[in-house]
Amino acid sequence: GILEKIRLCFVKKLLPDLEDRRKYHEAFASSTSFHGVHHIVHTQSKARRALWLLTLAGCLAIVTWQICSRFIYYFSWPTTTTVVVQYVENVRFPAVTFCNLNRFQAHAVNNLKVIFFIWSIVSAILQKFAMEDKYAQELNDFLLGNQNFSIKDFTRKNGFYLNSSTLLECDFFGKPCYPQDFEHVFTEYGNCFTFNHNNLSARRVSLSGRGLHLLFDVQQDKFTDEPTLGFTDAGITFAIHSPQELPRFDGLGLLTPVGMHAQVAIRQLKSIIQEYPWGECKPDIKLQYHKIYSTNGCLLECKARYIQEWCGCLPFILPGNGTECDLLKFYKCVYPAVYNIEIKGLCSVGTHNSTCPTPCEETDYPTTVTYSKFGGENAIKYFSTKLKKSPEYIRQNLVRIEIKYHDLSYKITQQQKALTISELLADVGGQLGLFCGASMITIIELLEYIFTNFCWMCIFLLLKAPEMPQWNNPSQNQPTHKEKKRGIQEC
Repeated sequence: GILEKIRLCFVKKLLPDLEDRRKYHEAFASSTSFHGVHHIVHTQSKARRALWLLTLAGCLAIVTWQICSRFIYYFSWPTTTTVVVQYVENVRFPAVTFCNLNRFQAHAVNNLKVIFFIWSIVSAILQKFAMEDKYAQELNDFLLGNQNFSIKDFTRKNGFYLNSSTLLECDFFGKPCYPQDFEHVFTEYGNCFTFNHNNLSARRVSLSGRGLHLLFDVQQDKFTDEPTLGFTDAGITFAIHSPQELPRFDGLGLLTPVGMHAQVAIRQLKSIIQEYPWGECKPDIKLQYHKIYSTNGCLLECKARYIQEWCGCLPFILPGNGTECDLLKFYKCVYPAVYNIEIKGLCSVGTHNSTCPTPCEETDYPTTVTYSKFGGENAIKYFSTKLKKSPEYIRQNLVRIEIKYHDLSYKITQQQKALTISELLADVGGQLGLFCGASMITIIELLEYIFTNFCWMCIFLLLKAPEMPQWNNPSQNQPTHKEKKRGIQEC
């Protein structure tokens, strides 16, 4: 009975008769803003009707092809790169980390080979180093006799230090600077010192050609490296980086040998990368021990997590708050763990699906370095008298470094979406308007027309459905049938 009532309601109210449906189709063809349809319906000439039909079909084919090509192009995630040079009144000066290529004092320990070998194992966390087995026995003997030896304390105490005897002159933008303006940091070169580190207020320069001027005394007679292990250079190496980032020397450090004057002209380059899938960055990645995200900081934290998990300790040159690794764990666990991390690629860098994808925004400082021989004869005599050192000592130990901006500008390299959502919609709308004269209102008209005909088709199919069979009333003397009916009703 319910189904029959529904069928009667559809017949009386929802399903119009054939004549009304025909008038609805004619009214739609006459009033729609989809150009060309009314010409097909109302044109009496069969030739003109066929011509309009072919024209409409051709325009539909072209607009479909154009729209599909625009969507395919959009989902290929295209990008463009723009370069803008911005001139400013003043620009922030970068951080500069200085290290002495002579890592340890000569009188610090009798067996320098073992110390250099130990430090090579420690610095292998930051840069690749091939372990040589020929020093393994000497290392084992050293560990047995110095079980409480701390390479961190030894390096801090007997490595390169910065005071008035090693930093002879320091000037930043016309004002003197002092060793206490530098912050100590451990790198693969041992003790290093950063000027303009992140804890200080921002230092700025407002005139190109002026910046940081330093004069170092490397003191080769006190600090010496081991040539048999490949440490043969003498001078100062330095890295220019953002104050919020850690220095990175592996392939990026600049070197000034003794007896030379280095003039470094820097520029500031900001790079802005689009997030995935247009670019390779992920804006939601945060680092635990660094204020800003960088691939180098992410890589160090990744290595720290694996080493902490495998060895139960944390190397002092990695960020974190774990228990410091002793020498035995460095040799037996940390070094093999780093090798395992590199071989298996557990801490990868670069693409969006790597452990450390590229940052969405970073600042680099491209440099141009020129060298000249330090001091003429008069300058050599002046410093010889001032320092009470021989002219030969001046030539073999002094290093002058000048770091300044090339000009007061910075360059922004920005990766942008080649096609945005609004531009895609504009392209689609332009193609529809050009070939079909259609707009958003036209699309709504077509959707309404299609929906109305779909409803009529559903109602028609419902009316053609077979009637529901009638259930006979069970007799009083058949309790099993009554139980069946009650079960069906409950179901």
